[in-house]
Amino acid sequence: MLSLRVDGELLERLGQHAAKRGMSVQDYVVRTLIREDFDERLSNSVDATERLHGWGSVPRPS
Repeated sequence: MLSLRVDGELLERLGQHAAKRGMSVQDYVVRTLIREDFDERLSNSVDATERLHGWGSVPRPS
């Protein structure tokens, strides 16, 4: 279980983003957290592969 405390303005913005996708605010926040976690894990994996192969840092789009 995860509990978040957000102010009214943020909750309204989250609600608008969720509504555009036909989702509840809870589902929208969970999916956003999952996506961010995946992006971070992918970036870490690419960095580890570069170090393993001695390729150095290869510029990637943000």
